[in-house]
Amino acid sequence: MADEQDSQWTDAELVIRIKTGADRDAEAALFRRMAPRVRLYGMRHLRDQHAADDLAQQVLVTVLLALREGRLREPEKLASFVMGTSRMTVLDLRRGAKRKQELLERFGSEFVTTVEPDFAQLDTRQLTRCLQGLKERERAVVLMTFYDEKAGADVAHSLGISEANVRVLRHRAIHLLRDCMGVAA
Repeated sequence: MADEQDSQWTDAELVIRIKTGADRDAEAALFRRMAPRVRLYGMRHLRDQHAADDLAQQVLVTVLLALREGRLREPEKLASFVMGTSRMTVLDLRRGAKRKQELLERFGSEFVTTVEPDFAQLDTRQLTRCLQGLKERERAVVLMTFYDEKAGADVAHSLGISEANVRVLRHRAIHLLRDCMGVAA
């Protein structure tokens, strides 16, 4: 039903319906119609699915607010407006990332301090015993996270569990290791 209703409205009709502020169906239709285009643009220019999803959300909220305020003078050019907003948002993201990188290069050494762990005080035998005392799945999560340096999503995929479950297991295992090693949290 929603697809049928979406296609019955032109872009100009969507803009007019949204501008009146009373038609939430038109707003939903806007999102369904334009989100795939913005995500595709995001994938092409940002090369990351999560960044593309974030871009779609940010752009469509910006467009929706602009339409509610009546800032689009030519309603039939909605698609161009959305894609132009996408382009400007990506440029802003890139400028921000570039500024951040320049600031880190210029001032980063003043703020970043490296802490070298004191391995001389680490009781490796006790740590081995503590690791062996963990349940198999907890031990696997800890080893994959800290030894193999895998991300939570990769650990979840390898073990066939959810990312949330990985976080819970990792948190529980670290707490148990701290207790076993006699380290305060």
